[in-house]
Amino acid sequence: MGSPDFAVPSLDILIKNGYDVVAVVTSPDSFGGRGGKQLIQSPIKKFAEAHHIPILQPTNLKSSEFINSLRSFNADLQIVVAFRMLPEVVWNMPPLGTFNLHGSLLPLYRGAAPIHHAVMNGEKITGVTCFKLKHEIDTGDILMQELLDINERDTTGMVHDKMMHLGAKVILESVKLITSGKYSFFRQDDLKATKAPKLFHHTNKIDFDQDIQRVYNFIRGLSPFPGSWCHIDDMEIKILSGTVEENNDDLPPKTIVSDQKKYVKIKCKNGYIQLNTIKPQGKKMMLISQFLNGHKIKSSKTS
Repeated sequence: MGSPDFAVPSLDILIKNGYDVVAVVTSPDSFGGRGGKQLIQSPIKKFAEAHHIPILQPTNLKSSEFINSLRSFNADLQIVVAFRMLPEVVWNMPPLGTFNLHGSLLPLYRGAAPIHHAVMNGEKITGVTCFKLKHEIDTGDILMQELLDINERDTTGMVHDKMMHLGAKVILESVKLITSGKYSFFRQDDLKATKAPKLFHHTNKIDFDQDIQRVYNFIRGLSPFPGSWCHIDDMEIKILSGTVEENNDDLPPKTIVSDQKKYVKIKCKNGYIQLNTIKPQGKKMMLISQFLNGHKIKSSKTS
């Protein structure tokens, strides 16, 4: 059960190691792209079709039609990688249970955006967890965990790409353990739990009144998607990459400094973020020099 690119290596590694994947459950097709007229299929659906695996795309996970279809496959085990929250009738169906791959070292970063929040918080280490599903989200007993380093310049996109391949290896080892019957769980310590809530547009606005390192971590934690943003000349600008320039001059936070040709930097509490790659609203991603080639900054402060 899964939809995005993150889930594909886990399905791939199970197939390559001879496991009988009897079906794939993924999100329904949707319309998007330019004009909203392009039919978009999930990466998992495309991969499953290429390997001739039956596909279920329920709009309602509690519908009797979907439940009966799923039950007809008589799966021994269900693996969930980046999918929706499942009702009990689904996760409790297979005799060996339903196991989920989560992009953090649970109980840390329970929630929808664990990679984003770990990078935003300046973590040096994260990892993946395979756990057995139960009622409360991301609280099930843990089967396996593996650590993953976060480098100082890693964006969420970079960590995501490393993590999806590490996650696939963990899924393979987990399935080997489960099918052997020789495994044990350990419980999560709820007292150590932290949250990684869903991200919204308003939560992604940059606060330049903060310490320079926090601002830098915030930017890379939201890059490349959904992107942190600010206003320059009343234009919403997503900042996808930047560099830190420590400086304790007397200019107040949010001050914009630019030579109008090659650089733009914005003052934070104890330094500047120099903008490298940006995406102005309604335009494609570009280098700051490309932006300045067609736009001269008038504002002295960001908002």
